[in-house]
Amino acid sequence: MADYNPPLARKVAVVTGASRGLGAAIALELARRGATTVLVYASPRSDAPIQKLADQIRALPHKPDVHACRTDLSSVHGAKALVSDLSSWRGSDLKIDILVNNAGVERVRPLSEISIEDYETVYNLNVRGPILLTQAVLPHLNANGRIINIGSVGGRAGFKDLSLYCSSKAALEGLTRSWAAELGGNGTTVNCVNPGPVPSEMLGNIPQEIVDMQKATTPIENRLGTAEEIANIVAAIAGSDGSWITGQVISASGGWAMY
Repeated sequence: MADYNPPLARKVAVVTGASRGLGAAIALELARRGATTVLVYASPRSDAPIQKLADQIRALPHKPDVHACRTDLSSVHGAKALVSDLSSWRGSDLKIDILVNNAGVERVRPLSEISIEDYETVYNLNVRGPILLTQAVLPHLNANGRIINIGSVGGRAGFKDLSLYCSSKAALEGLTRSWAAELGGNGTTVNCVNPGPVPSEMLGNIPQEIVDMQKATTPIENRLGTAEEIANIVAAIAGSDGSWITGQVISASGGWAMY
């Protein structure tokens, strides 16, 4: 065991929306597998959870490195600010191996009540954010890189009052396929993981009848998934085992959505 190298040793992984929920679980699992992790978050209220997660990562037996950066990825300047921060941290020869576009937001609104502000809130983070960040990271992305977008089963399901959220996640699927076609020349893969419902702060905003329906119709144990189960799927395709998988949308939903 002393000679064991974790599968993501010497890899640098950037995880957005890392302060809680899926993002925190994904960052922790990537770190468990050896990656140096960059914890990206937006709000000052997340300073304490991020510090707790960073301490948890540093306490792992193999002592992986970790770095936190607060930036607003819904802003047109957020992605460049993040890369600038990482360049200051790692030096001018910044290299990244794994990018997980996880940060997202929802608005529960019927069509008749959707405002321009609602649209901008959802699309600026859920769609424009991954575009700008992936653009900013590309010059620093190593060959055989991994870009993993976190979508939702909502991207293919029609949920009442969630048209902004569901359509933004559908957009991520289209981006995934196009980027996979563009970026594979050096071994880079681009995939999208679509979780079903997982206990989280965001899930608390979803109408309860939708959550109850999904639980009742989920083949595996009629239950919600866990953040750790989603993180394991992300970490699996982030490593060498994911080298021949690209342009795919993976339903991580216990069979609720079967693609």
